[in-house]
Amino acid sequence: MMTYSSYVKTVLVLSLGGVLFAGYLSAVKIFSDTCAFNEPCPYFLGYPACWYGFVMYSVMFLATLTAFVKRNGSLCPVKINALVALFGILFAGYFVSSEFRLWMSSTENLNYSLGLPTCTYGLIFYIIIFILSSSYLLKSPQN
Repeated sequence: MMTYSSYVKTVLVLSLGGVLFAGYLSAVKIFSDTCAFNEPCPYFLGYPACWYGFVMYSVMFLATLTAFVKRNGSLCPVKINALVALFGILFAGYFVSSEFRLWMSSTENLNYSLGLPTCTYGLIFYIIIFILSSSYLLKSPQN
């Protein structure tokens, strides 16, 4: 079983990666009014999807950073991470499925600078964080 300390360190790095990636995408959109990597920019409720990703990854990062600093073994940050990651999977999954439908049905050659749509990378990080968090919760003796 993964220890609490290793869980926190792992998710801290993953969520920081998400904050930095979504933060970069958000900053490019804010300052240049274009989407990074010359991709289509998905919107949700009138705002770029990357802004929501930035908020979700920030919540997970702050929850995990709090756990790292306090070192009290609380399951609250783990539960927050699992819930936000689940929401992130649904959110990013929706956009990834839309992007892939567009990609498959398009007659024009859609080239993604990073190989896949950027939402796909966000989705992968959400899935990893969800798996780590839910498996830690399921195996935790504190349940």
